[in-house]
Amino acid sequence: MLIPILQGVWVFSCLGLIVLVLLHSPKGDGLGGIGGQAQLFTSNKSAETTLNRVTWTLTVLFMGLTVVLSAGWLD
Repeated sequence: MLIPILQGVWVFSCLGLIVLVLLHSPKGDGLGGIGGQAQLFTSNKSAETTLNRVTWTLTVLFMGLTVVLSAGWLD
């Protein structure tokens, strides 16, 4: 009964991580820095901090559930 619930949370954390990583702003300027285009894509500092915290929380949850579910400790 507990394993299917944990697997559902594991899948949710996996999909959430995919979405959150895609939402992150790039750290480097890339090719946009050459022509001065980097100033067009500035983001709010508090939104970035919140996004980082949620991403790290889901990462820890995903990795912890991966270890628990793959080790077979709940069988």
